[in-house]
Amino acid sequence: MEPSPAVLETPESTEVPIQRSPIRAFLQEIIESLFLALIIYLVINAITGRFYVRGSSMEPSLHNGQYLIVSKISYLFKEPQRGDIVVFLSPHATGDDYIKRIIGLPGEQVEVRDGAVWINGYRLDEPYLSTGVPYTGSWVLGPDEYFVLGDNRANSSDSHAWGPLPRKNIIGKAWLCYWPPQHWGTVPHHSFSSPGGD
Repeated sequence: MEPSPAVLETPESTEVPIQRSPIRAFLQEIIESLFLALIIYLVINAITGRFYVRGSSMEPSLHNGQYLIVSKISYLFKEPQRGDIVVFLSPHATGDDYIKRIIGLPGEQVEVRDGAVWINGYRLDEPYLSTGVPYTGSWVLGPDEYFVLGDNRANSSDSHAWGPLPRKNIIGKAWLCYWPPQHWGTVPHHSFSSPGGD
């Protein structure tokens, strides 16, 4: 008869798990939290921006002193639309940021007459205005040009004064007002039902 194989007993492990000191654990938590906060900060700043409304050129839609969050990724996969309120770099290379509403799109003819804006011969209905347009003019937009106007047409430095806005100057679409509290909420864009705006 074959002898049964011997059963080897393994002695219990005598290793003691390494424990971090409380100070070291605390410092590691702080470093990890700061690193995560930095990553979140960089991501948020890459996709959004914070801007301050100066002056009354966008009255009554936006007011002097409002702080806005602007989406920098709104136009990555689609083009700016008529009625969008956008923040852009001054076309005069002054480094200033402006905020206006897009009125004319690339390739369109924009005409201002009879106190109203006309796009390719169609009168634009703009319910967000409190007064008519006090000037006249006509512009034809190039393939990468937009026509932007302030909602306060009597007091705005915009395309009627300095011409079409190049697409490359647009920073992003105004999204949210976060200050002052009485103006909290989304920015009032306007959607037009047809290319002519009627």
